[in-house]
Amino acid sequence: MGRSYSRDCADGRFLGGEVLSLRTPLGRVLGSGSAKDGTGHFVAQRVSAIAVLFLGSWFLYSMYTIDGMAYLEVIRFVSVPRNTVLLSLLCVTAAYHSSLGVQVVIEDYVHANGVRIFSLIASRFAHVFLAISSVYAVLQIGLTT
Repeated sequence: MGRSYSRDCADGRFLGGEVLSLRTPLGRVLGSGSAKDGTGHFVAQRVSAIAVLFLGSWFLYSMYTIDGMAYLEVIRFVSVPRNTVLLSLLCVTAAYHSSLGVQVVIEDYVHANGVRIFSLIASRFAHVFLAISSVYAVLQIGLTT
C-alpha cells in the first residue's frame, strides 16, 4: 500500500475504502473552510462595546450636568484637558466599534465579491476619516480656548 495509517487519517484520504474528513461538504466544495479570524473580531467588538458604554455614560452624565447647554458652557467643558482626552477617546472608540459592526454586516449580506471588497474599503476609509475629523474638532476646541 505504501501509505501509513496516520497520514491517511490526517489528510482525509481513503482508509478502508471510505473518505474521512472533518470538513463540511460545502467547505470541501468551496475550498475555504474557516477564516480563523472570528475570535479576534468577537473580542474586539466586546471590548470596544464596553469602552463605548463607559465613555458614553460619562458623556451623557457630563452633558446632563452642564447648566442650560449654552454654547460657552459646552466650549468651557470641552476645554478642560480631562474632558478633551475622554471625548477624543469616545470619538475614536465609537468609530472603531462602528467599523467592526459595519464590517460584519457587509461580510454577511453583500454577496458579490467585488462589491464586498469595495464596500469594506470604503467603509474603512469613511470610519478613519470620521475618527480623525472628530478628534481634530475636539482638539481644535480644547486647545484654542
